[in-house]
Amino acid sequence: MPYTVPRSSPSSQGVDPTGIEAFLDDMEADPQVEMHSLMLLRNGHVVTEGWWAPYGPDRVHLLYSLSKSFTSTAAGFAVAEGLLDLDRTVVSYFPEFDADITDERSRSILVRHVAAMASGHHTETIEQAMANDPAEPVRGFLMIPPEHEPGSWFAYNQPCTYALAAIIQRESGQRLVDYLRPRLFDPLGIGPVGWQHHPNGRDLGFTGLHASTDAIAKLGQLYLQRGWWGDRRLLPGAWVDEATAKQVDNPGEENPDWSQGYGFQFWMARHGYRGDGAYGQFCVVLPEYDAVVAITGASIDMQAVLDGLWTHLLPAFGDDHRSSPDRTAADLHLARRMSSLELAPAAGKSEPEEAADEWDGAVFRPAGGLCEPQATLQSVDLQRVGDGWRVTLAEPDHRLTGILTGHGWSTTDESSVDGSEQVPVAVSGGWDGGRLIADVQFLETPHRLTLSCDLAVGTFSATWATVPLRTGTLQDLRKPA
Repeated sequence: MPYTVPRSSPSSQGVDPTGIEAFLDDMEADPQVEMHSLMLLRNGHVVTEGWWAPYGPDRVHLLYSLSKSFTSTAAGFAVAEGLLDLDRTVVSYFPEFDADITDERSRSILVRHVAAMASGHHTETIEQAMANDPAEPVRGFLMIPPEHEPGSWFAYNQPCTYALAAIIQRESGQRLVDYLRPRLFDPLGIGPVGWQHHPNGRDLGFTGLHASTDAIAKLGQLYLQRGWWGDRRLLPGAWVDEATAKQVDNPGEENPDWSQGYGFQFWMARHGYRGDGAYGQFCVVLPEYDAVVAITGASIDMQAVLDGLWTHLLPAFGDDHRSSPDRTAADLHLARRMSSLELAPAAGKSEPEEAADEWDGAVFRPAGGLCEPQATLQSVDLQRVGDGWRVTLAEPDHRLTGILTGHGWSTTDESSVDGSEQVPVAVSGGWDGGRLIADVQFLETPHRLTLSCDLAVGTFSATWATVPLRTGTLQDLRKPA
């Protein structure tokens, strides 16, 4: 049986619950921050956890670049097993590319350089690498001559992580998810995960992992314990030390917590170190405080989240916060709050004020003839079902459905009307005069699509609260099989 992380009250582990609540107040007051989950561990205990409905503990969440830290962990296992040598060149793992890679700097890029985002390229190269060779981005990447000597320059560069992931998968003969299952996911008691992959069947490595908040927290705790889990060592302590130490300077980064140096797919920070992903996916490890913070969200201002942690959470750590009658009351207040978190549902009346029969069966087409910014969305259909309304989003090959009740969020997981597997969504909304406003939350991602349907002209418009970083269909906004 995997070791189970115990649960305790904040005060019993020396955490002031009012500091956690102050952090929540700060985040919920910031219009550029949207929290989907928060889990805090102290002294190896979960001291608080909560999910903003319609998100929940059993849901996976797209981690974006926080995926990189899981790829780093796979690299640690591969080094220990002799599958990966940090001091070998990347091209040596792909001998079939040897004749094509003629630039000496490209040929001298080591595995440790790509692990540290220090390939020598001045900036991001993903688009050029994919254009050079869509079928094999590693070859496309190595065909781009670095402007600097490898190891001397930091650039956040997706093909670096892709190359690292590709080597692990080539040498192990497995996709990352399968390689990590017996080594990481099962020992830590991590449930279903999925990883977006390149069309050749290789997990992306640099993005695309869907995993639970619990998985993020456990990864952080594993690193905090230098590779130990319960009474078993999983990851070499030497790898943890190297991966979470500064391998390259990055003073050119704009925000203070992104300019403290970079390890092996981990950011150094003003406090501790972390993995993170677009729109506020965080695994923050604070060795000085024996603490881990796991966060998912849809935040535009990620620096604001870290600022909030440093302002409110760090002062909350201390032995003077141990249990007392007043702390017990504060613990209970926080626990009640964490159990009732919710994203604000879309506003509107639960039923149309006029022409209810005309809304039933209405089909709305994109305003202007093309839905921007989701070009695959061809129509929005509305149909009364019982006490609610079925909202159907039609794409060329799929129809995604949700139920609008007019009373907060309604979650849909069952098969869609065309028999395909339903993308997990939650819908909220209502009527404002002759318009229906509906929010569609894609529950395995950070993303929410807001629809505005106008009965008078029979059209709809759509906007993303946070735009998905990989273009595709709405059907793609879920954990890969």
